[in-house]
Amino acid sequence: MNIRFGLDTFGDMTLKDDGTPETAGQVIRNVVEEAVLAEQVGLDNFNIGEHHRDDFAVTAPDTVLAGIATKTSTITLGSGVTVLSSEDPIRVYQRFATLDGLSNGRAEITAGRGSFTESFPLFGYELSDYAELFEQKLEMLVELLKEGPVNWSGSIRPPLVNQEVYPKTERGQIPLRVGVGGSPESVVRAARLNANLALAIIGGDPARFYPYAKLYHEQMEHFGNEVRQISIHSPGHVAKTDEQAIEELWPSYQSSFGRIGKERGWGPMTKDHYLNEVYNGSLYVGSAETVAKKIAYALQSVGANRFDLKYSTGPMPHSKLMSSIELLGTEVVPMVKQILAESLASK
Repeated sequence: MNIRFGLDTFGDMTLKDDGTPETAGQVIRNVVEEAVLAEQVGLDNFNIGEHHRDDFAVTAPDTVLAGIATKTSTITLGSGVTVLSSEDPIRVYQRFATLDGLSNGRAEITAGRGSFTESFPLFGYELSDYAELFEQKLEMLVELLKEGPVNWSGSIRPPLVNQEVYPKTERGQIPLRVGVGGSPESVVRAARLNANLALAIIGGDPARFYPYAKLYHEQMEHFGNEVRQISIHSPGHVAKTDEQAIEELWPSYQSSFGRIGKERGWGPMTKDHYLNEVYNGSLYVGSAETVAKKIAYALQSVGANRFDLKYSTGPMPHSKLMSSIELLGTEVVPMVKQILAESLASK
């Protein structure tokens, strides 16, 4: 069973070990260092998302990924996600084709709607056009990724007629994942466009996403496509003990989700809620053994073959993120592989 393991980050603005804030520039340099470590400990993927607000440092993931490409040689470098509704698909293709050349064929695109809306007014889009923009731009990007003459028409811009777009990649096509947060329509769309499926599971029992994986298999067969990859994206943190991991993450988790909750009119973030997600939901927080068991359960219950841990949440210091990455690669992943192998052998 070929299972892939990776990391996701949005480049959260972090604190130094002494509690003072890092600059955005230092956070970006730290993200590069975190990706280098991820490769060194044997992880397969490193994904960077984009946000356009003051609690995140990364607004241009492809630029940071290009920096990482020059310091790594094997790890796949992807977006997580590209907020396609407020992007130009042609420029997305061109930037990631450039990254693909720079990295010797290691680029990957994950297209999604995104969980924040700041990019819409920033780039001059109407939020009311959210769904239509994503639908049409995703279809355009799929055509661009075929790397032939592009023929596309829609209502959001003039058509493309036998349009060549450069540079072409050496391998002929950049892999595409479509990020899905729990909408059956999004699953069907991903299958129709023959894209890999990336499930964002940020709360609750991951098994509740099994119907989406099942629907994806059914729809891929319906459209005559072959299922290649179903991945899970979930947040977490690894430390030497369960207690250490829980206490290290809690202040950062409270800070991040407390702010988001306040902006969206949710109730206050409580430690009871946090602990419920740690023990019963989709927060992968604990010792290597604890996190490995949870990841193995998630992969098996959903039927996924890739797991990307969102290892940065809120202002947790870079040193703790580095420790979590090292434990994930050197201890958690080998345990997950062993659990899955033993489970397979017992059937």
